[in-house]
Amino acid sequence: MMVPDQKMQIASLPLPDYFKNHYASYPSLTPIQEKAIAAGLLEGKSLLICAPTASGKTLVASMAICNQLKQGKAIYVVPLKALANEKYKEFKRLLEKTEYKTTISIGDIDSPSPYLANYDLIILTSEKLDSLLRHKADWIYYIKTIIVDEIHLLNDPTRGPTLEIILTLLKTIISPQIISLSATIGNPKELAKWLGAELVQDSWRPIELKQGIHVDGETKFY
Repeated sequence: MMVPDQKMQIASLPLPDYFKNHYASYPSLTPIQEKAIAAGLLEGKSLLICAPTASGKTLVASMAICNQLKQGKAIYVVPLKALANEKYKEFKRLLEKTEYKTTISIGDIDSPSPYLANYDLIILTSEKLDSLLRHKADWIYYIKTIIVDEIHLLNDPTRGPTLEIILTLLKTIISPQIISLSATIGNPKELAKWLGAELVQDSWRPIELKQGIHVDGETKFY
């Protein structure tokens, strides 16, 4: 375990100034973020990031996006519209003072939505991405980075097949950096191999998780 003064600093990373300014209040990287950097995050390598909730996975995605935007487009794939709206607001704040444009696309799944070609970062659901692939959207070929949030939903009987198909197609027609995020995966090594990604894991969380039993007004931890 590194002592505090040895932790990697955001200011030292080879990332744009707007990124460093935006995250200035979080100067040090968390363990999963340091491991992602060491695994080749900023060299364009695909990674499967497995770490607890609130451990810093979204910032890993932000680093990958901001590192590659000068080269091409990025998409952030989420399973739910509510999560898409949350990520849209977050990334719009990050990029609001830059030349890069952010948008969200979670409806009109039968439309090719040609206006999306004008944006650099697109937040969308897997169903919308599936529609865009079926409509052969030309801008797909300009994608350099794909973030897949809640990647464990590949195992979901309703959403999983769609996500599996679109990832298979994207790996076939383009060669993007794919950063997959999850807090819970039962078979991470097998999934990383299928994704063609390096597995990056860590158990650190900002608040210690304790287990116990609460009976008659008393909690016993174990």
